[in-house]
Amino acid sequence: MSAGPQDLEVHLLDRPGALADLGQALGEAGVSLEGGGVFTHDGHAVAHYLVRDGARALAAVTAAGLRPARVRDVVLARLEQEVPGQLGTLARRLGDAGVNVLVQYSDHVGNLVLLVDDADEPAAREVVARWGRRVTPRERGVRA
Repeated sequence: MSAGPQDLEVHLLDRPGALADLGQALGEAGVSLEGGGVFTHDGHAVAHYLVRDGARALAAVTAAGLRPARVRDVVLARLEQEVPGQLGTLARRLGDAGVNVLVQYSDHVGNLVLLVDDADEPAAREVVARWGRRVTPRERGVRA
């Protein structure tokens, strides 16, 4: 596992208060959420949140009885938000490299967070490295 931000995945009961249980457990442990969300489909809720201290986050949710849960490394990329088609272009490059994106969300500073299978991680990092960091007009000093 890397020293960078990680994805905390927690399976929750599909019931009122489940998100509160997760948020309180993490808050009491001093874990800040950097991006992510909870997604419910067919009565099954899964939370994916970007955290800086994956070990602390995992310990907190496990101690609170919230499981299954796990922490995994992520691949971060930057898109030019003002340019339509960025997600599709990067996703096509990942797909062409044989990388299956399992989860995608954004962090609080505008990075694209990608969770891929462990076996696909080296290829995903290579694609993102070739993609390079895109500089937005805002960063160039252009006012929107």
